[in-house]
Amino acid sequence: MSAATTRSRTPDRLCAEAVDLARAAAEEAAAPGVVGEHVGLVAEGDRVVTHFFECKELGYRGWRWAATVARASRAKFVTLDEVVLLPGPDALLAPQWVPWSERLRPGDMGPGDLLPTDAEDLRLEPGYTGEAEPPPNAPVSEEMAELAEAEDAEVTPGTPAVQPVTPARGTIAAVAEELGMRRARVLSRYGLHVAADRWDDSFGAQTPMAQAAPASCASCGFLVPVGGSLGQAFGVCANEFSPADGRVVSLAYGCGGHSEAAVMPKPPQPATPVIDETRVDPFPLRPSPDSGSVPPTGDEETAELGHS
Repeated sequence: MSAATTRSRTPDRLCAEAVDLARAAAEEAAAPGVVGEHVGLVAEGDRVVTHFFECKELGYRGWRWAATVARASRAKFVTLDEVVLLPGPDALLAPQWVPWSERLRPGDMGPGDLLPTDAEDLRLEPGYTGEAEPPPNAPVSEEMAELAEAEDAEVTPGTPAVQPVTPARGTIAAVAEELGMRRARVLSRYGLHVAADRWDDSFGAQTPMAQAAPASCASCGFLVPVGGSLGQAFGVCANEFSPADGRVVSLAYGCGGHSEAAVMPKPPQPATPVIDETRVDPFPLRPSPDSGSVPPTGDEETAELGHS
């Protein structure tokens, strides 16, 4: 039976009148001067009453001191049960505690921080479960995996945790790397979908930048393709002047930095000048003797000047 059903509608008279007993108990439990006026009482059950007193302590706005008193059956003396500090209807309370895994937001991690991953994380799945055993000569068989590990051990010293290894293209280790054999867990279909939704929300076709773009990233020369199934819908932007530089963008995204949006024209070639001012043409003061004209003498020059 719940506590609500055991409460009496009418408080016991002697317990309700024991206000002084309840106040003395509250003042003994609290610091001096923090117990305020009597603000009410409630019947907790048969001959059990809780008295509430205002709390004047700083930082506990709206809280109340609760002193519970009781009386035994057919007894005339009221005794004290307990004294606690309880929040009232308008009490100032701390926010509800939220686990760290739900408080974590993108960008919260800093250098040296470690983010543990849940063993049952829906975004991940085992890289190789072994449910469908492949043929012995298949790239994912146990024998081929051992050969891949041996090949890596010969190429690179040290453990993979200390020194990650990128297998050479065309080797057995490269095939195992592509199939996810060298990782304990890989992205699940759910993990791929939530990542695609997150990237599409940030750099997708519905963003204001993409709506105003002259063309999509699918035709941009700055788009770097990505491998795997995500390459059918996403790429990486390599335009340093784009707001999505270095980010995974949807092929339907776009911005004003599109490689073919506004190709700069070639500088215009100036027309051939009518007067070539880049060279000097000689103009002799006197004609040369080979021209057939005889230069005037001094008397002729004087006569011409006087005539003029």
